[in-house]
Amino acid sequence: MDVPGDLEVEERAGRAPWRPVAAFLLSLVGFGLSMYLTLEHFQNGHLPCPANSTISCLKVTTSPESEVFGIFPVALLGLIFYAVMVPVMWPALWYVRQRWVSWARLGLVVGGMGFVLYLLGAELFSIKAICLWCTGVHVTTFVIFVLVVSSLPSFTTTGQAPDWDEDDESELDETEYDGPVGAHVDEGGGLAEKSSPASGLEVR
Repeated sequence: MDVPGDLEVEERAGRAPWRPVAAFLLSLVGFGLSMYLTLEHFQNGHLPCPANSTISCLKVTTSPESEVFGIFPVALLGLIFYAVMVPVMWPALWYVRQRWVSWARLGLVVGGMGFVLYLLGAELFSIKAICLWCTGVHVTTFVIFVLVVSSLPSFTTTGQAPDWDEDDESELDETEYDGPVGAHVDEGGGLAEKSSPASGLEVR
């Protein structure tokens, strides 16, 4: 079936429809968290977050690692990432037959997880503190990653029905006929004579 944009929709039988919906909703959650962290970064606000030896959102968001090259806020990178993820995770796009769509989605979540691991390493080993709001973004990204990876084999496999030609149909009709040996059905629907190649006899 053709749809606008020359996208061919795959049949959805046997799929888990909750995965695309869950991934899309989680993308909205990630976008909202990233938006909040970005606004707080530029407004120099204080995130509502407990502060102790292990958890300190302020220590994380004001650390040198909170900006790339000391210029570009990490929170803004997360916002841009999820601004792309929201349309890419639109449930209908999970069923298009073009494989590059699935691979592009996979590339995005792999890149996102790579950045999450980098930030998590910075929190644990450099900053030595954890931001709960940032962790929310990290967990959201990880769950989306699992949903995409677990769905990839089925959404990139494009099964097609076998092509039947007229010769195949005629052979199938004669093979499945359960009548007398050597007889076949003529065009009028009756039994016609057919010579037996082994004996040279005609069977009626």
